Amino acid sequence: MTVDLRFYLSLILRRLPVIAAIIFTATTAGILYAVSLPPVFRAEARLLIENAQIPDELAASTVRSTTEEILLAIQQRIMTRDNLLALADRNDLFADAPGMTNEQKLIDISRRVSIYMPNTQGSTGVVTVSFGASEPELSASVTNEIADQILQWSTELRTGASASTLDFFEQEVERLTDELAQQNAMILEFEQNNRDALPESLEFRRTRQAAQQERLLQVDRELASLRDRRERLTELYDRTGRLVTNADARTPEEERLDNLRQELASALVVLSPTNPRVRALQNEVNALEEAVKEQRDAAGGGRLTPFEVQMLDIDGQIAYLAEQKALVEKDLVSLETSIQATPGNSIRLAELRSNYETLRVQYEQAVTSLSEARMGDRIEATDRGQRISVIEKAVPPAFRSEPNRKRISVAAFGAGVVLSGALLFLLEIMNQTIRRPSELAKVIGAPPFGTVGYLEGAMPERKLSNGSFALLAVFLINIPVLVLVIHIYVVPIGTLLGMAANTTETNGAALPVPAPTE
Repeated sequence: MTVDLRFYLSLILRRLPVIAAIIFTATTAGILYAVSLPPVFRAEARLLIENAQIPDELAASTVRSTTEEILLAIQQRIMTRDNLLALADRNDLFADAPGMTNEQKLIDISRRVSIYMPNTQGSTGVVTVSFGASEPELSASVTNEIADQILQWSTELRTGASASTLDFFEQEVERLTDELAQQNAMILEFEQNNRDALPESLEFRRTRQAAQQERLLQVDRELASLRDRRERLTELYDRTGRLVTNADARTPEEERLDNLRQELASALVVLSPTNPRVRALQNEVNALEEAVKEQRDAAGGGRLTPFEVQMLDIDGQIAYLAEQKALVEKDLVSLETSIQATPGNSIRLAELRSNYETLRVQYEQAVTSLSEARMGDRIEATDRGQRISVIEKAVPPAFRSEPNRKRISVAAFGAGVVLSGALLFLLEIMNQTIRRPSELAKVIGAPPFGTVGYLEGAMPERKLSNGSFALLAVFLINIPVLVLVIHIYVVPIGTLLGMAANTTETNGAALPVPAPTE
């Protein structure tokens, strides 16, 4: 199927007045709309996001928010209801519209404010701030105020974050210091209450237990020997009525006293006076000295027989050894109790020390973090971290930024073209008249032998079509409107005619005067 271009071209030419009328009307309407819009001046300020002046390897800031996060937080603060209304009141943005509500003011001023940041390379970028107003000076003033707010809130956000971090770690160090002191006090109190059953002295207590057991066996042997001697002396005295003794011989107590003194002197050479072994020997020496003194006093008085002296001496030794045995047994019970309690105390003490060690590690980490937080806060306080600075303040613009009247006019012209095309398409669909041989063949179902076009008469009368009337009406209506718009919004007609006359006189050209016709 071929497209009959000549036919469609003839249709366009036939309806050209209508097309021209639609396009001209749409274009005129667009121009009127563009001219009626109030001019908007938009001043721009440029802010630079700079990297930290001190490398992170030397000293890092504690503010970890990205540039986008900080700018988003600042933008949200700027676009709050209270801030926008305060900004409008300070600059009298709606002085000529006292009847506007706060909601209408917020919608209008939100549409005027623009904060744009392109994709940054790393953490460096340029932020563009602008504000639309009907006057250039007002636009520049409000734009600079918004830029100052961005600088102020950027500093407040960063210093606030660093100060908050510093305050947190100061509180954390103080808390951990108190907990360390409490935990240390708990350890000391536990060690004081269980000083006889601590794991550090377990080996000493086991050694002492073995020594005391050996001492107990020795005391039992000595007691058995003394009791046997007492029985033999008693039996001998009962059978003979006298004791076989040597007047020059010393008593057993004196001999044992000499032996203990020698043993005590030997022990003091290698052991301290506070050693349990030394103290036990000293007690035995003191006890034997008292016993020997009593024997000598009794012998000098002449009131006791040698048998009685011997019995008193043996009984004294038996009583002393019995006392020593009781002390050793008591000490063994205490040692056994402490040894049995040592495993539980060891577990509890290990738990306390583990908690203390955990707190100590946390404390050291908190102290290190506190030092870094102080350095980071100092960096932010002296403005040595990442910062935003104004590199170009807003100045009153020389040209308006809105509306773009050329663009609106071109868009109106395009809309007229589209509307005219849509109208032609609609008329073509609705027209069922047979105008081509192909349409005739489609109706009758067979190709025609020939076609005869429309034949005009000898003197056809020329009549204006409906399209011509429409085109003439459009021009008669729109041309005066355009002239009026130019006169009001562009330049007065008188001034324009004067400029044209001056241009004509300067060039020295005379306008051709048409010859009168009869």
